[in-house]
Amino acid sequence: MRKVKKIYWGWHVVAGAFSVLFITYGARYSFGVFVKPMFAEYEWPMAIISMAASINLLAYAITGILAGWLLDKLAPRWIMTIGIVVTTIGLVAASFVKTPLGLYFSYGVLCGIGFAGSGAVASNAAVGKWFRKKRGLAMGIATMGIGLGTLVIAPLAGYIVQNFGWRIGFLFIALITFVFGISISQILMGKTGPREHGLLPDGAGPDTCVQNPIAAGGCVETVSLKPVLIDSRFWLLAVCNIAAVMTVMMVFVHQIAYAVNNGIDKVEAAAALGITGLSGSLGRFFFGWLSDRIPDAKYSAALGFFLMAAGMFFLYRAKTVLMLYLFALIFGFGYGSLAPVMPYLISDRFGQHILGAAYGLLIFFGTGIGGSIGPLLGGIIFDRTGSYVIGWIVNIIILLLVSFLILLLKPAGTIPVDAARQSR
Repeated sequence: MRKVKKIYWGWHVVAGAFSVLFITYGARYSFGVFVKPMFAEYEWPMAIISMAASINLLAYAITGILAGWLLDKLAPRWIMTIGIVVTTIGLVAASFVKTPLGLYFSYGVLCGIGFAGSGAVASNAAVGKWFRKKRGLAMGIATMGIGLGTLVIAPLAGYIVQNFGWRIGFLFIALITFVFGISISQILMGKTGPREHGLLPDGAGPDTCVQNPIAAGGCVETVSLKPVLIDSRFWLLAVCNIAAVMTVMMVFVHQIAYAVNNGIDKVEAAAALGITGLSGSLGRFFFGWLSDRIPDAKYSAALGFFLMAAGMFFLYRAKTVLMLYLFALIFGFGYGSLAPVMPYLISDRFGQHILGAAYGLLIFFGTGIGGSIGPLLGGIIFDRTGSYVIGWIVNIIILLLVSFLILLLKPAGTIPVDAARQSR
């Protein structure tokens, strides 16, 4: 009888990461659905409401450093579970807010902390430890959950908000986050990494040592963040990530309000988020696959940034549903490059064993600075000019600049093993 080949556990981790990202990012990127109804009910300035998204991203970025560090030491299961519980509490609390301060604490602080434990840092760090040759493909498949979750949950949230109110919408998202998020985390995310369970990263031979690319002449099991922080390549990645995330979050928070102001139906406008999610999922798979097949994943990143800039042009011109959906398709596909390519570049330049901490640090700068600036800047521009047009033009210019800047990223270099050891 032919023996059935056992599925490598890393693919179970990919499935778990995909599912958790589907839930948490579907919830996270639905916030734009709530902006216009809250603006209409309380008549708060748009910048006040946008500040909640900025605080959320700042809390996410700060907590992401801790989450990344813990993921280099512990199984993802409990980190994700804690993150999902905190997110659920924040979403429930958001349904009862009556003041800006309440919104800032519930959605801003609590949900931001929760998303850090159950978001891209946790999932990409978990997946990245199980693969070498198929790392890009694995990360691409896992992060497809971000887009598909947005595709399903954002329009559904838009329907519930339109028919039952924004408070019920928050409670609905809290319920699905809690039930499905915890179940998936506990079932599929219980193992720390392959070596802790007598396995090897998929594709590595029995004698293969998973080397740290910043070390030369031998294998270095653990390296501190010090050599990462003094490496210009990390800071180039940080600058590009800050710029890209700033444009993404400005768009995600304000695109629905912009579309509605241009006479587009609320549900059709919310569906654009879903299209962005679907296109982003295809982009994540494509850019992950591409990164495994080209000499340097920085070319994947450059192409992704350029497509985001091209998509922004259609948003700038979006007076009809067709133009809005063209924006969503092109921008979403390019945006899909961020989730698999950035951790891929971190792992390629600095090593799998420090992926959690180094990627958490990159998220801190990218999301903490860029992500918190984007929504607030968009709100300020709208309050001052009555339009988002200037914001979209700024985004186009920034994305074109980083498309070329990322090409300056140097390949994986070496430092002496002694120097790596001294940095511990």
